[in-house]
Amino acid sequence: MDILIEKSPLCGSIQAIPSKSDAHRALIAAALSASPCEIRLAATSADIDATARVLGALGATIARGENGFYVDPIRQNAVQPHLDCGESGSTLRFLLPVAAKVSQQPTFLGHGKLPERPIGALLTALSQHGVTATSDRLPLTLNGSPRAGNYTVPGDVSSQFISGFLFLLPLLESESALHIEGKQVSAQYTAMTIRTLRRFGVRIEATADGYRVPGGQAYTAPKQYAVEGDWSNAAFFLAAGVDVQGLDDASVQPDRAIVTLLPALDGTIDVSGCPDLFPILAVCAAFHDGVTDFTGGARLRVKECDRLSAMAECLHAMGAAIEEREDGMRVYGGRALHGAVVSGYNDHRIVMAMSIAGSRTGDLRITGAEAVRKSYPGFFDDFQALGGKYRVL
Repeated sequence: MDILIEKSPLCGSIQAIPSKSDAHRALIAAALSASPCEIRLAATSADIDATARVLGALGATIARGENGFYVDPIRQNAVQPHLDCGESGSTLRFLLPVAAKVSQQPTFLGHGKLPERPIGALLTALSQHGVTATSDRLPLTLNGSPRAGNYTVPGDVSSQFISGFLFLLPLLESESALHIEGKQVSAQYTAMTIRTLRRFGVRIEATADGYRVPGGQAYTAPKQYAVEGDWSNAAFFLAAGVDVQGLDDASVQPDRAIVTLLPALDGTIDVSGCPDLFPILAVCAAFHDGVTDFTGGARLRVKECDRLSAMAECLHAMGAAIEEREDGMRVYGGRALHGAVVSGYNDHRIVMAMSIAGSRTGDLRITGAEAVRKSYPGFFDDFQALGGKYRVL
């Protein structure tokens, strides 16, 4: 689907959609519990649906209702399940270790760029504890069941590796340790996982280089779990000056940083802890007077697309002055930008960021705009409700 964004200021107020990050974690913890749980959220997305689908294939019964998901947990190991993760990196990386424990010979499938996204560190750590994989990329099948012990993962590739093992290790027969090599990126996403685990009765202890996890634990689900508002997707409208209701100012979501990073434009912004904010921050920097340097963005090259190159090409097409670097970008702001034809790169965050840019210039055609379904299917409905104008071509 191609859309044409017309010039029109955004204003007003909307309600934040449910946090995709929180929903993934709550669904997994509920499926691993001993009793049913209602996961309350007002809307879903392709990525959240992918996690629900994979948990269903693993043996949980997940029913979609008016108020969210009703989760009846996994009660016996599935045999040779086919686990379609769609394009969701969180679904794959969180559930790859878990599936090795709660099923026999699971096969993981993925679409889009997901088969190209790195999972080698997960597979290496599993192979050292009794689990082998038929390939180092999707599709792949796991064989064996993980044993307790000392697990080691790099800290500089993805916090999702750490979360995946934190979901697994409490289920093992005895105590395990998770060692993190090097600096841990996006540490607040790990904090989200630990918070969810604690809400489901799981004990995790921090150590000097990672975590100690007692074995033989039982996940204990509350009767209801309310998913909090999503700072990641709210950031696009917050950057446009819109009021977004339903956000928790005390949230540990890393993208809450949008409120402190917007005033930091015309300076140096390290996005290593909040990479999903980069596309909209780059747009804001292009319209803002001064020079903004983005650093710590090497992982942006292995997201749904190479987000550094994608944003450089999109903004350059609109007339911005950009210097792309190996792990970041310099944006020379304040130039007169104009409409153009840009690709959405099958990346929800690129499409949403460029839609906000188009509302400032008009005459911006975005190809592949349907990518917003991945995390925010109602984005263009909210965009229009706030005064945004667009046409489907």
